[in-house]
Amino acid sequence: MMWRLIHFSVLLIGALASPTQSSPPTTEDGPCRIYNSGRSADCVGRQLATVPWGQFPSTLEDVDLSYNKLQAVLADDFLRLPLLRILQLQFNNISHIDIDAFKNNPLLESLNIFNNSLEEIPASALTPLSNLNQLYMSNNLYKHATLAESFSKFVKLQVLSMGGPLVMGLKKADFLPLKNISLQGFAIKCSSNLSYYEPGSLEVIQTRQMGFDMAIDQQPNALVHMLRDIANKTFSVIQFRNLFEFMYYMEEEDIFKGLKDITAYQLIFHRGKFNEHLLRMALINLQVTPIKRLTLQYIDFARSPTFIDTGASSSITNLVLDELDLWYISNPDVLRFDWRFTWFNKIKKLSIQYVNFNFVPCDAFVEMEGVELLDISNNRLQSDYIFNQRCDNRGSMPNLHTFNLSTNELTSLSKLSALTRDFQRLQVLDVSNNKLGSVEPSRNCVWQRNITRFIAHHNKFVVEALECLPTSVYYLDLCHCDLDQLDMMFFDRATNLKELLLSGNKIKFIPSTWRSPQLQFLALDGNSFGLISKASFQGMRQLSSLRAGNNPYHCTCELHAFIQDTISRGKVNLTDWPWNYRCYHPEAFLNTVVSKYLPSQVACDIRLVIIICVATTAAVILLLILMCYIFDLPWYTKATYQIIRAKYRAHKEKAAGKMGTFTYHAFISYSHSDADWVRDQLLPCLENNRNPYRLCIHERDFMPGRWIIDNIIENIENSRKSIFVLSRHFVNSDWCNYELYFAQQRAMGKTFSDVILVVKEPIDPSSLPSKYCRLKKMLSTKTYLEWPQQVNQQPFFWEQLRSVLGKPSITGEGRQSIKSRTSTVSVIGCPQEDGGAVVVKCNQEDINIMEKNNNNLENQKQIPVVAF
Repeated sequence: MMWRLIHFSVLLIGALASPTQSSPPTTEDGPCRIYNSGRSADCVGRQLATVPWGQFPSTLEDVDLSYNKLQAVLADDFLRLPLLRILQLQFNNISHIDIDAFKNNPLLESLNIFNNSLEEIPASALTPLSNLNQLYMSNNLYKHATLAESFSKFVKLQVLSMGGPLVMGLKKADFLPLKNISLQGFAIKCSSNLSYYEPGSLEVIQTRQMGFDMAIDQQPNALVHMLRDIANKTFSVIQFRNLFEFMYYMEEEDIFKGLKDITAYQLIFHRGKFNEHLLRMALINLQVTPIKRLTLQYIDFARSPTFIDTGASSSITNLVLDELDLWYISNPDVLRFDWRFTWFNKIKKLSIQYVNFNFVPCDAFVEMEGVELLDISNNRLQSDYIFNQRCDNRGSMPNLHTFNLSTNELTSLSKLSALTRDFQRLQVLDVSNNKLGSVEPSRNCVWQRNITRFIAHHNKFVVEALECLPTSVYYLDLCHCDLDQLDMMFFDRATNLKELLLSGNKIKFIPSTWRSPQLQFLALDGNSFGLISKASFQGMRQLSSLRAGNNPYHCTCELHAFIQDTISRGKVNLTDWPWNYRCYHPEAFLNTVVSKYLPSQVACDIRLVIIICVATTAAVILLLILMCYIFDLPWYTKATYQIIRAKYRAHKEKAAGKMGTFTYHAFISYSHSDADWVRDQLLPCLENNRNPYRLCIHERDFMPGRWIIDNIIENIENSRKSIFVLSRHFVNSDWCNYELYFAQQRAMGKTFSDVILVVKEPIDPSSLPSKYCRLKKMLSTKTYLEWPQQVNQQPFFWEQLRSVLGKPSITGEGRQSIKSRTSTVSVIGCPQEDGGAVVVKCNQEDINIMEKNNNNLENQKQIPVVAF
């Protein structure tokens, strides 16, 4: 409000010079910046001596040529701008304006020629501007303020400022052309040494806002005539600037007596010298006026040496105002200019700023019984001087609901609570921009329970000091207070809290135990936490608005889930999304906008990851089980293990020099149930020949006392070929399975010519177990020998078998003669090498030898390690 009034002063009176603006960048050829689609030209501060009309397009509507070095406005300068509506020429050195300067600008609405060097009011040049709405032409070198009759044609004029430092006075005929024009604002500037004022000079002025910039040091009675000229009119604002510029008023005549006839909302005294005599004179007259707001700003206040305090009779006790503003006053004594504070008694809104007082007497708050809003910000108040324990403040400030103590030097929350404890209606307390928040001065606080808004931004709070804050608040502002963590005990007690501002602190994490059931708005932007998740605000069921940008976010799945959940549900509105949310970690996402961080669902959904892992593991296990079932993998594993063990033992034996000599033509694998067929028919036909085969069978040739696996592997590897006698019993025998598997492993990487299959009885390959996959393949792709049941076909079978085995040759030393190894007494017909059959007959000696061999075999069968 203060700056709005000052701005009004500038526009209305034109006495406060605006600072020189920096020139914007030139975006087109020439000194001016053309923008807004060719409708605006910015030529501010370009040190121009002439108007660069050659650069101006004809579409321009707004041209700003202020703060340059123009000396004249010529007829051609704006001739090509028929659409021109706003022209700013203030702060130049213009001393001449051509009569035809604006003849082609009939749409011009606002013209500012403030602070130039014009010696005459350019009435002729302004005549074509019938649409003129605002005209600022004060602070020029006019010697008089008389307006030409042509001004009566400006029926649309709303704001007019005129005059200058050389205007020595006002005459009654100066403003007659304005008598039929209703203005919104009128300001007149005269010399600092006003010489004359003709009564009735301002009588014709009709305006809502009236401004006077003239010093009446030499003619103080002129104020009486001016107030009389504007009496019985209604104004929104009346401002006097520099009313007394050089000396204090010391006379006894009441020059403010005309105020009682003034109807206005606000009266402003801007700058000037006031002593307690002049101020008391003005306040006495204001007591009987309808003026509701009084502003004293930039006043040079001094004590009157002749003023005598006569007690209660000299005090101002009936000043009724809605607002009293005391701003930028040089002497703090203005607060008690009559040595009392009684003039504040019936003020509703009292604002005392930049007065630099640092002490509040005991009777100050007691006298402010009518004050509802007290603003004593921007001073030098300290905790020890604003609250005096010896003062009795009970019953004081009974109507105060808003107390502004911002931008002072307060350090103690406890003393502040003691001061406001007796303010029964206090609701809003502003203590921002102080030095509050240290530990020791923030203990034992007892606050008025009516406080609902507590504003404490820009202090230095430690977390322990939060215990000293009022818990009855609905609104709490702790922005920029250097907080690095939060006290959850305070929020547990502050159950009414609805709006919380914590922006610009150093908070490193959001506590998961935060409970604020009534909180609706939360500001956490500009802190130091990087982790945030859906669980962070679960204790805030009513939260509807959240501002949490400008934090060093870790772009993780939790953050992504929180953002997605918040946006999709729409319950909480992220007020600064998405432009203030950026990633600071990991480094690959540094400065990436969080809205562009889109991790995959698998990377973020732990439940999905678990489901996929469990499903994959289960599938692998099931596949392994299925493979084990189909391919009998456990059996193969066990067999491989046995091979490794046997080879390891063979390696050890070989190292010890115990390895035997390989001597067999064939190793015969058969089931124990097929042993009779092997002994009675297979062995005699292969071993009892002119060129016998050396065959290996487990019953006869396995080394007693050795591991069965070692015997199997060693004899298979020491045999050129392996004969498998296939039958249903063979398939069901585990040891036969091992022998077949070991023979297959021996043939691995070779052909299967070393494996001879003899099918003793029909077998369906599809009925074989899965571990016989190679046997199935051999039966399907390899020619095998099938034992015929007809006797007449058997000689051909033996011929085939001998051809498969090849021509026998001695491969090593035999351990006994062929006959001594015969294990049967049966007589069979075997094919001779020449194709005929031979009948083998056994004598008694052969029978004895075979019985002995049979007994040895029976004894070997009793050994557990060779039991098949």
